[in-house]
Order: sequence, then structure tokens, then C-alpha cells
Amino acid sequence: MKTKDKKDLFTKNQLELKKLLLDAKEALFNLRIDLSQNKLKNTSSITLKRKEIALILTALKEKEFENAKNA
Repeated sequence: MKTKDKKDLFTKNQLELKKLLLDAKEALFNLRIDLSQNKLKNTSSITLKRKEIALILTALKEKEFENAKNA
């Protein structure tokens, strides 16, 4: 994930982040299936997808803290 994409991630709202999280988890699932069927050429893509999911979860948690602080 590029730096610009990371910065854009923290500007999105919670609904967009949840949709991105769902898509990323589904992509990770598909990568793992491809790995088990020996179709996956680039195994490091699993690690990159896991890091992307972690970034999305971090951004979501930050939004939750902001909402709790403002309420």
C-alpha cells in the first residue's frame, strides 16, 4: 500500500472503512485458498494483505475513539 493510499485511508468515514475491511478479508481468504491449491505465485501478497487489514482496523479504531471523545 502506497503512502498516499495510507493517508487517504485515515480520511474515510466508518462505513467506507468497514466496506474496505470486508473486501480485504475476502481477498485474504481467496489468497489463502489459492495458496492451498498451489495457484499462488507470490506468497508475500498474503503478508501485504494482512498489513492492509491491520491499517484499516487501526483507522476504524481511531474513528471510534474520536466519536467517543466528541460524544
